[in-house]
Amino acid sequence: MSTANALTVDLVLTRAKAYMNNEAVDCCIAIEDGRIFKIGKETSMPPAMRKDLAGLLVLPGLIDAHVHLRDERKAYKEDFRSGTEAAAAGGFTTVLDMPNNDPVTMSVETIRHRMRTAKNKILVDVGFFSEFPNDSFEMTEIFKEGAVAFKLYMTEQVGDLDIDDDAALLRAFDTVRKLGTLVAVHAEDRESLNDAVRKLKQAGGNDINAYFKAHSETVEMKAIKRVLKIAEKTNAHVHFCHVSTEKGLEMICKKKASTEVTCETTPHNLCLSTNDVRKVGTIGLTMPPVRAKRHAAALWKGVKNGCIDVLSSDHAPHALEEKKAGAVWNVKTGIPGLETTLPLLLNEVKRRRLSVGDIVRLMAEKPAELFKLRGKGELKEGNIADLTVVDLKKKCRIDASRFMSKARFSPFDGWQLQGKPVMTFVRGQLVMDEGQIVSRPGSGRVIRSE
Repeated sequence: MSTANALTVDLVLTRAKAYMNNEAVDCCIAIEDGRIFKIGKETSMPPAMRKDLAGLLVLPGLIDAHVHLRDERKAYKEDFRSGTEAAAAGGFTTVLDMPNNDPVTMSVETIRHRMRTAKNKILVDVGFFSEFPNDSFEMTEIFKEGAVAFKLYMTEQVGDLDIDDDAALLRAFDTVRKLGTLVAVHAEDRESLNDAVRKLKQAGGNDINAYFKAHSETVEMKAIKRVLKIAEKTNAHVHFCHVSTEKGLEMICKKKASTEVTCETTPHNLCLSTNDVRKVGTIGLTMPPVRAKRHAAALWKGVKNGCIDVLSSDHAPHALEEKKAGAVWNVKTGIPGLETTLPLLLNEVKRRRLSVGDIVRLMAEKPAELFKLRGKGELKEGNIADLTVVDLKKKCRIDASRFMSKARFSPFDGWQLQGKPVMTFVRGQLVMDEGQIVSRPGSGRVIRSE
């Protein structure tokens, strides 16, 4: 017996169909100490406990680059355990947490406390965004502490940076460039949005249609235009979150040749229209909102031609009563998405609107590249053994009442789909098996910038 075969490893996955180099390859995968030790034929595998995947498709562990895990003073909406159980159930092995928390993540102390709070609760790997403090030195210290990137909300003042001051944004973006990280932007212009809301309220507008009018295409376009100008002046990498409009995407695409700019969209912006939200009511409200069908068509085109770099869930859990406030302006916006994103996209594979390769590119390879998640995003020997196992033929029905997330509602509730995640391995450890969480809190790791 060769030296390689004499070695015992932790686990061998047999009869896998691994997605590598743009194709599904019949193989076995040996895992040792949380990493992929060997990919090859059964005869080349070392001794180990074996798990038969019976021809199921293995993808690189999927990464959700835009989630709100809540916890701390918002733990009634979601906590690190429930949020990462939802991630594992949805086939995600890594998630990146947004900073609009309570307290806001925007200092060394707040990010350190958040990481410490998460450490013994999480079941998948978690990285943390920071909001902007009003000081470049503090930004540097936050990045050293491990923030994966910075976030800019343009609809409201979340961090300490004055979002109405272009000179302040220039300084902050310049620091982002020097640190070699990126700034993720929620692009909706605050002044235009507030002005529209004020006028609609005065006119008695208080319903979903009024909300759609307030969050207009112009509101998104104006913010994108402003940020692109600052990005051009600083050469900072700007990543636009949840792009929702045809013209907004067009503006971003035109700048890609000359500016370091990337963008993402969401399954709800791809799969829902304003008419769908009118039917389900305020539980379907997001910010930015879903649009008329022509916008979704433009986003699908952007997914296929590569203009859209990443697909993220924008998992935004709330208590159900917060989604049903009397006035639309008091409704908390956002929907849970960790458990619906992959089934929705696999169903689009069945419909031939997406390919498996598209999913791997948009939800594994590109997020790993953008956020410098080393050892993730690709199935290859030596990489971290994060694996998402899917059954393309398995039919499922979205049942929000059975979510792992505390937010048990969804505009997709009741949808019949084909294709779902059936196993999630994080660093070689099985965390989700056929919808059941089989690992313990604390089995995931906190990711820090490198």
